[in-house]
Amino acid sequence: MSSEVATTMPPTPHLWQRIPYYRAVLTYSAIRLVTLSLVAITNLFSHNGIVKDLSTWDGAWFLRAIYRGYPSHLPLIDGHVAANPIALFPLFPLCIRGLSDVTRLSAPVVGLWLSALSGVVAVIAIGALSEEFTDRDRAQRAALLFAVAPGSFVFSLIYNEGVVISLLAFGLLALLRRRWLVAGVIGAFASAASPIGLVFAATAALSSVVAISNRRDWRSMVAPLLAPIGFVAWMGYLWAHTGTLRAWQLTERGGWNSYPSLWYPFRILAKFITNPLSPTMTGQILFFGTLVSILGLIVLYREHLPFEVTTYATLAVFLFAISQPVGLRPRFVMLAFPLAIAAAMRWSGTKYRLLVVVSLILLALMSYETLTSYAVFP
Repeated sequence: MSSEVATTMPPTPHLWQRIPYYRAVLTYSAIRLVTLSLVAITNLFSHNGIVKDLSTWDGAWFLRAIYRGYPSHLPLIDGHVAANPIALFPLFPLCIRGLSDVTRLSAPVVGLWLSALSGVVAVIAIGALSEEFTDRDRAQRAALLFAVAPGSFVFSLIYNEGVVISLLAFGLLALLRRRWLVAGVIGAFASAASPIGLVFAATAALSSVVAISNRRDWRSMVAPLLAPIGFVAWMGYLWAHTGTLRAWQLTERGGWNSYPSLWYPFRILAKFITNPLSPTMTGQILFFGTLVSILGLIVLYREHLPFEVTTYATLAVFLFAISQPVGLRPRFVMLAFPLAIAAAMRWSGTKYRLLVVVSLILLALMSYETLTSYAVFP
């Protein structure tokens, strides 16, 4: 007798299921669409223009850098350096300007598209990085949690977080795979896009130390040597352009009163604890951002993520914690994205769903405050 073995072909996935980490990507896209729709509705009454409403905060400074360039002399007000585009690193505005020239679209429109699309890439990058050291389900959860992070409202504005996080996540992935040259090149672009690129450079340096100590892998030195090149080149350009070596630091201090302070996080915590009603809304956001980051680091250490990922997150939290008046507000907590990965690895089921819901609520509140008032700068 002969027996026939019935074989069943796996169902063909839908087109949208072929998107990497599609739940996170579709959720991200839905959030952008809802935000755009709400801004469009409010414009029926304000008549400001959708693009203008979304070209606010740092977006306005990026556009000023594109249209007017970087000043050749530091502008002064009452003897102090005034706010000017030198505070913004060049990679993002250069990308907008180049794409605007190619597409013939206006810089604000290109900036909004670039921010939104690079946010999609960042979501996928978080998933890919997570899947390097955990399973697919947890990587899916990590990507989704990142997509609904309270700081992700900036992907609806002309902000460079999508570009920066994409570079950092893929850079960390390259370090984990010991692709030292790739990691160094990515790091160079990251350090030309944001000061957080120096955190990646430091992470690459420590990763190289471990690689040399454990495996005598001297090739690893190429990553930390290349990674800070973007930052060094930007500082060199500003020195030649303005005649001032510390042009960026002076602009940060004079224009935004921004400088490193080891006591800043302790002042934030002490002010809220001693009188919870005394801080402004910004102060309250910074308090909870600091608290969440501390708890996030605890979870990160308990989940035993790879050395490079843990190191980057720790240094990123430290950098923003001591950066006055930036602090650990939502979009900077988001830049310490391994915290979201660790949370997604630790919690599932009801606890994870509750975390997603809370993040969505906070995201909605941050979006509302950013787009309707100047009470809280993002």
